[in-house]
Amino acid sequence: MAATTPDFLQFVYAWNIRANLPTPAPHRRIARWLMQRDAAGDRRLLLMAFRGCGKSTLVGLWCAWRLARVPETRILVLAADHTLASRMVAQVRRIVARHPFCRHLLGGDETWAADRFTVMREGAIREPSVLGQGIGGNVTGSRAEMIVCDDVEVAGNCDTPAKREALREALSECEFILVPGGTTLYVGTPHCAESLYAPADTPGAFLHGYRRFRLPLLDAEGNSAWPDRFDAARIAEVRDSVGPLRFARQMMLELAEESAARLDPSLLIRYAEDTEYAESGGRPVLSLLGRRLVSGGGFWDPAYGRPGAGDSSVLACTYTDAEGNHFLHRLAYLTHEPGGTPDPATQQCREVARIARDLLLPVVRVETNGIGRFLPALLRQELARAGVPCSVVEVNSHRAKADRILRALDPVLNARRLHARDDVFRTPFAREMAEWVPGKAGARDDALDAVAGCINAEPVRLPGAPPAPRTAGWRG
Repeated sequence: MAATTPDFLQFVYAWNIRANLPTPAPHRRIARWLMQRDAAGDRRLLLMAFRGCGKSTLVGLWCAWRLARVPETRILVLAADHTLASRMVAQVRRIVARHPFCRHLLGGDETWAADRFTVMREGAIREPSVLGQGIGGNVTGSRAEMIVCDDVEVAGNCDTPAKREALREALSECEFILVPGGTTLYVGTPHCAESLYAPADTPGAFLHGYRRFRLPLLDAEGNSAWPDRFDAARIAEVRDSVGPLRFARQMMLELAEESAARLDPSLLIRYAEDTEYAESGGRPVLSLLGRRLVSGGGFWDPAYGRPGAGDSSVLACTYTDAEGNHFLHRLAYLTHEPGGTPDPATQQCREVARIARDLLLPVVRVETNGIGRFLPALLRQELARAGVPCSVVEVNSHRAKADRILRALDPVLNARRLHARDDVFRTPFAREMAEWVPGKAGARDDALDAVAGCINAEPVRLPGAPPAPRTAGWRG
């Protein structure tokens, strides 16, 4: 141990003073917990703190402090992918290079790379001082006194049972890398109900023997853990932006079930007006409820079953204004005449072309998973035949349908930014919302999926910023 190395909290204070930064209360709480666990000799640790609290920065300081005390320490950083792991390694490297208590670590003759570096140390040690790898990287044969699993669970690797099992299997390799007496530190937030970070008393809990620290954004009385950064207005903004389900998981660290996130149709804002087309300054303008619309389009989730049986073929048509309000203007359950002429696919494509012409849609997105593979070419043909200037975009969905629906509808409903025209309420859409339960077999969700496709396709806009002129279309 270096003679001049202070305790970890002092190490953090020194870094923040040098960077002209404060040391907020959440950072002091986390730092004290890490010091207590180190003094107690605990070697299996789980740190859960709300998103945006700077836990990865503190863990980077923790790694640098461990190196400052014992330069021969080998640290392996695991993350969901190699890029995230390299970011943590870069953070530790930056601290080591600039912290006044790490000067004795500089001067090593090893090359510092993006995902690894070696400090000045004694002995001929094969592994670098800090090495970053993604979960899928090859770490067989490596050895480490400390393993940091930083955000190894993300939305993309835990949304199905098979992915969760693969993640656990990959992380079990850590036991063969850690040297006897080494430390494993998990850092993250839950992304699903069956999270890695499930409580120790949960049957089959992956981290059942770990000492835990939980820091949710709000305490039992509703007080913010960091009021200077997350005041009431900011908390409401985050909750409206991400939706109650993701807020519960990512900010409150709760293993909320997706079935708890019911879609309430009463949160839809109803309107009866139609769009108005005009020209201003020689340019076309489309408005609704006195607001200029900046984008719009349709999303078609096709099906070819007999009318009234099987999946529904649904076309959702939405518009968006510059403030991020979404307007569900038309929801068409497409049908066809069995045995009629032309064929069922052409019948539906002609109906889509007619709706696109009536609503001045600039684009129709067609889900091509399964039976919709050949539809885009046929739809382009029918649009051209009808003289409709509308683009056709092929969409191949890789994310689970329930996840797509929740990510799209949950935030805009709770932020009261989803409007629906009167005609929509005369379709089964409201009933689908009220009865929908994620993962329930046989649940009707075709319209929900189509509306989610429209919302998910919209870009994130800066509020109040008018769109830059691009074409002569009504979108500006």
